[in-house]
Amino acid sequence: MRRTRFLVLSLIATALFSLDVNAQQSVVDAINSYGNFDRWSIREVKESSIIGGATKQLYEFYGNQEVTFTGKTPFEAPKGYIWRTNNVLAVVAGVVKTNNTVYPEKRGDGYCARIETHIEEVKALGVINMDVTCQGALLVGALPEPITTTKDPMAKVLYGVPFTGRPQSIVMDIKADVGHEVIRGTGFSKLKPMGYPDAAEITVLLQKRWEDEDGQVHALRVGTAIWRISEDIPEWKNGHELRIGYGDITGEPYYQEYMGLKTDPVSAYHAINSKGRNVIIQEDGWAAADEEPTHMIIVIISSCGNAFYGGVGNTLWVDNVKVVM
Repeated sequence: MRRTRFLVLSLIATALFSLDVNAQQSVVDAINSYGNFDRWSIREVKESSIIGGATKQLYEFYGNQEVTFTGKTPFEAPKGYIWRTNNVLAVVAGVVKTNNTVYPEKRGDGYCARIETHIEEVKALGVINMDVTCQGALLVGALPEPITTTKDPMAKVLYGVPFTGRPQSIVMDIKADVGHEVIRGTGFSKLKPMGYPDAAEITVLLQKRWEDEDGQVHALRVGTAIWRISEDIPEWKNGHELRIGYGDITGEPYYQEYMGLKTDPVSAYHAINSKGRNVIIQEDGWAAADEEPTHMIIVIISSCGNAFYGGVGNTLWVDNVKVVM
């Protein structure tokens, strides 16, 4: 009898482990398959006539290059697409506006992704005159549309996906033009040069998250890999590997302050809690080096500062992005 119970429990454990492994592999496959950037979709959106009425294109890296006029229809990710650009549709006070900072660019027989920081102008004679610094980004997660306010920009993005694996690294082909002077452009004041150079940044975080009785989401940092790119990479650097460090990395020789826990509400990542509320992910500490994560975050961004700050002209080109287990 005891042997039978042990056998049943073993079979259940094996089944659960298999499901867990399959779920992990599904996430890795989704990241890696779309990370070659050879397939793109194109949405066409006609902006409001009060700001010029131009027809703009928004890109995502899935599909077959077909152009689809979507108007004000919000983006819906197809099944299996867990990446997202920050190319976005906004409808603020009834005004339809777009912003596109990630583009397909031809590379050999396929494509790569070009990610750039630029100034987005919103102008209507006598009514609107706004200049906004926009950073380009690729991320694993979601960006619900439409954007309806410029307040709290970090809350617009939901960072990360459920994931319980322990990857070794992230690998990619990369080229970079960085170091442009940071310009603050909030849209509510004149553009302000800040007098210091910008850097691009690639971030991979593994977190163990939980929710308290008040609905606040907490996390321990399980794994960290952050590369701040402060020098140009003028030629393609193929197969660059960014290794993930596990546990508390503050004593490691490569540790930099910007790799630390995200405790500042201005720059903290966000998630939707079990009550459907958008909340900050509060990183409370470092996990043990052998801890199992619950979520993985990947962000590839052309500027490393807070929202509305960026070196105009900063550009990253990336291709063949893969998570290595």
